[in-house]
Amino acid sequence: MAAPSFPGDIETVTLHDPSSALTATFAPGAGMVGVSLADDGVELLGQRRGLAAYVSHGKTMGIPILYPWANRLGGNSYGVDGAIVKLTPGAGGVRTDEHGVPIHGVLAAYPGWRVRSQTETQLAAEVDFGAQPRLLASFPYPHLLTMEVRLADRALTITTTVEATTAAAVPLCYGFHPYLRLPDAARATWRIETPPMTRRPVDAWGIPTGASAEHAGGPQTLGEQFLDDGFVDVPAGAVFAVSGGGRRIEVVFDQGYPAAQVFAPGGDDVICFEPMAAPTDALRRGGYRSARPGEPDTARFTIRVL
Repeated sequence: MAAPSFPGDIETVTLHDPSSALTATFAPGAGMVGVSLADDGVELLGQRRGLAAYVSHGKTMGIPILYPWANRLGGNSYGVDGAIVKLTPGAGGVRTDEHGVPIHGVLAAYPGWRVRSQTETQLAAEVDFGAQPRLLASFPYPHLLTMEVRLADRALTITTTVEATTAAAVPLCYGFHPYLRLPDAARATWRIETPPMTRRPVDAWGIPTGASAEHAGGPQTLGEQFLDDGFVDVPAGAVFAVSGGGRRIEVVFDQGYPAAQVFAPGGDDVICFEPMAAPTDALRRGGYRSARPGEPDTARFTIRVL
């Protein structure tokens, strides 16, 4: 696969690992999406429809943040502390899937990220929700959202901090959607590894059914499987991995991500181990933690290339 190209009007920032030929590229002006993770020029992120489609239609690629909710909601409203928030598809950043349910939050390709610091190995950017009426219309909890990415020792670490800026606590239901690929091995031969956790089956619309089952974890061959499974009880430090073609990519849920989605679509040679601060549809069902005034919440995950 040739090195990805990006629209000329979207600024990107490339980080360099001083210990290896690993590079990581992010686009602060397009939702702070990770658009490339390359090992000596070999691209390890699924480019899918590309950055232009992400900007124009929210079609996910690379490593997008799903904020303030990850994956789907079961309807166009949710309630927090007795207050009902109604969502309007097409307004306030709300996008819907083929079934008409809200998906992936409101920050897809959002241009309002402000770069706070930048070096050869580090990039930090932030969004002030309290200053953005468009965002508050869909998620009325003023706060400062900060993302910091670091590249060193063949590892990309993404740290996210949510800090309430008023007396209102901020529900934490967000996540990330890293599209990983192994270009030197056929998809059917990829070996995947997951930790012990609890599986929560979903219905045909991708919404949890309410059932649960133990998931023993361990290695398996991906083969021709289509995967789109939700999990909870993910322990801090849990390692998800895909191996093949002489390369292994690990996603480590360092802290703050007790839920996960494992996604491997049938028509695309990618696999996603998605760190989630809360299970799918938690904003409607509950089961999430909050960033309370004076108590910022920080979550972190790491992608290691071995």
